[in-house]
Amino acid sequence: QVQLVESGGGLVQAGGSLRLSCAASGRTFSNYAMGWFRQAPGKEREFVGSISWNGDYTDYTDSVKGRFTIARDSAKNTVYLQMNSLKPEDTAVYSCAASRSPMSRLIRDPRGYGYWGQGTQVTVST
Repeated sequence: QVQLVESGGGLVQAGGSLRLSCAASGRTFSNYAMGWFRQAPGKEREFVGSISWNGDYTDYTDSVKGRFTIARDSAKNTVYLQMNSLKPEDTAVYSCAASRSPMSRLIRDPRGYGYWGQGTQVTVST
């Protein structure tokens, strides 16, 4: 059974940092692109960032550029989202996803992902 499990969410004050992890089990995703998405209450799911299958390329939505960093550890089958300088508007449920196809580079469209985690809550207080 393929599973993506996020962890590391929580409550943090504005300006603080969190590191989310996305651990895969059931198969290896070392040659799949990975993405992070978020959904705030009453809003649509939003692309946050993605990393290519080999880790050479990353892409971020404008609102998190310079503050968030995606990295992957293929040996651990884990992807990370380092979030710095957090703002209240970053509050959301964050989910990771793995691309439908291997050897993918960067994907912003959620339809390009075939595996999803259940998400972890990030709350940024003022």
